[in-house]
Amino acid sequence: MENIRQAVFAGTWYPGSASGCRSEIEKMMTSSTWMPDKFDAHVGGIVPHAGWYFSGGIACDVIRHLSSTIADPDVAVIFGTHMHAAMPVSIMRTGAWETPLGNLPVHEALVEELLRHIPKTRDASHEMTADNTIEVQLPFIKYFWNHVKIVPISAPPDPVSIDVGKSVAAAAMALGLKIVVIGSTDLTHYGPHYGLVLKKNTEDALEWVRRDNDHRMVDAMLSLDPETVIALARNKLNACCAGAAGAAIAAGRTLGAVRGELLTYATSFDKSPGESFVGYAGIVF
Repeated sequence: MENIRQAVFAGTWYPGSASGCRSEIEKMMTSSTWMPDKFDAHVGGIVPHAGWYFSGGIACDVIRHLSSTIADPDVAVIFGTHMHAAMPVSIMRTGAWETPLGNLPVHEALVEELLRHIPKTRDASHEMTADNTIEVQLPFIKYFWNHVKIVPISAPPDPVSIDVGKSVAAAAMALGLKIVVIGSTDLTHYGPHYGLVLKKNTEDALEWVRRDNDHRMVDAMLSLDPETVIALARNKLNACCAGAAGAAIAAGRTLGAVRGELLTYATSFDKSPGESFVGYAGIVF
């Protein structure tokens, strides 16, 4: 019997039914303020991973944009997971991940080729712990690329993830596969709820996060500089899944990307003002 990883956030972080997901995605598309440029090809991007109320529109815009230039990819490789630097790279090698729109099967042939390059990985095929970083993206992937297969990879905030990203691209090219690469991370987590308080008032804190701390990280992502992304996150606490972002950028560069483009930047404060808030960026490259 095929191993199916359950959609544990369905019904809470995003709609729990197929009709609910479709309705919400179509509402996001209608309210979006930009139009995809079909003449500017992309290979991947960076998405935020809060609940859809807070950052779903940003993630939807990124994946919608990618779908406008990457028609019917064989595989969507998604890097995510909150990890410490010393944790091992984990890959879902077999099975499928459930979404309300239908299951997304793992592309096992790509995984097997990838393991030739990075054999020391943890098999997450039977992992059932909650992982919002990857799961909240999957209904978007299923909606825009109905028949695509996936390779979910947990990437630690360590330079090893840069090598993993390069290996993903090399393995896909060796098999002649058309892939899209997606890195899932939020930016600065500021405020007493997250244990980071550097300013006397919320107005100054918002200005610092938006104009300084998150701006540094976004610039590094737009420059397609995975080493700086990982180093900045360690020193400035401005990305919670820097390994995922670094891996996606490294894969994108190997696939031919030369620059990044910022589609949207926002914070959770925009939807729910308070002393604690999180930064989000939607980037394609």
